[in-house]
Amino acid sequence: MPMGVDSEGAGLSSAGLSSADLDSVDLSRADLGSADLEQGELTLTGRIRTASNATFLGSIGGVSVVYKPIEGEKPLWDFPDGNLASREAAAFLVSEALGWRVVPRTWLRDGPLGVGMVQLWQDSDPDQDAVDLVPAADVPVVGWRQVLEGSDEHDRPVALIHEDTPTLRRMAVFDVIVNNADRKGDHILAMPDGHRHGVDHGLTFHAEHKLRTVLWGWLGEPLTAEELLGIDRVGGLLSGPLGSTLAELLSEEEVVAFAARCEALRSDGRFPAPTGEMPAVPWPLF
Repeated sequence: MPMGVDSEGAGLSSAGLSSADLDSVDLSRADLGSADLEQGELTLTGRIRTASNATFLGSIGGVSVVYKPIEGEKPLWDFPDGNLASREAAAFLVSEALGWRVVPRTWLRDGPLGVGMVQLWQDSDPDQDAVDLVPAADVPVVGWRQVLEGSDEHDRPVALIHEDTPTLRRMAVFDVIVNNADRKGDHILAMPDGHRHGVDHGLTFHAEHKLRTVLWGWLGEPLTAEELLGIDRVGGLLSGPLGSTLAELLSEEEVVAFAARCEALRSDGRFPAPTGEMPAVPWPLF
């Protein structure tokens, strides 16, 4: 069980996700009415059976949430057992520190199946796709970036593309610093207002390089002033409340590696290229 989490789910459910801990970071933007998300009753309403780990739909005071109990996490050879929920909570904290709302509000708390990750449910737009697989001859000239070419099951040439937008660029920066090993196309939620949320961040913050993503379209390009400022914000908070809270969710080695990635990206000032040490994209892509 992650350091700082007890069987009642008290520790990090509030200590890890409070406005006081992160100073100016706003953790309560959503209109939640009177719902007590940390202490209110979590009722299960369904199960997402396509997920690789036990993932449930739930409700807290009428607010729809996703619930992933630690007990439902499948063991992985390269990540510690029972630690994915903590990584999802840590990813939300970094998203908030950046100021970009990449990750929907996420926290740790007790539930019907024990302590787990809880995240606000997002009603994405099924008619929008931030990432797509299209015929290689039909790649849009404007507004999209091509990542790679390949062949489909009928040996027809296809191209993996993603939107060329500031919102998705910021998600790509976020993925670099949290070392996201699993940015699949369907881990990006296209919201009706044009915003893009990233979800499923259990495979993040490994101390070793693990970056696997479909968002390689800006490879080698300079970061914008806004992107650099976001990294600076994280660096400023790491020496205080953000760093101390991440230390409750991650190992010391992982927090040190996270700080080093932030510093390296800030210093280089460009989107990195794949290292060649491992596959650069997750599989399947969606």
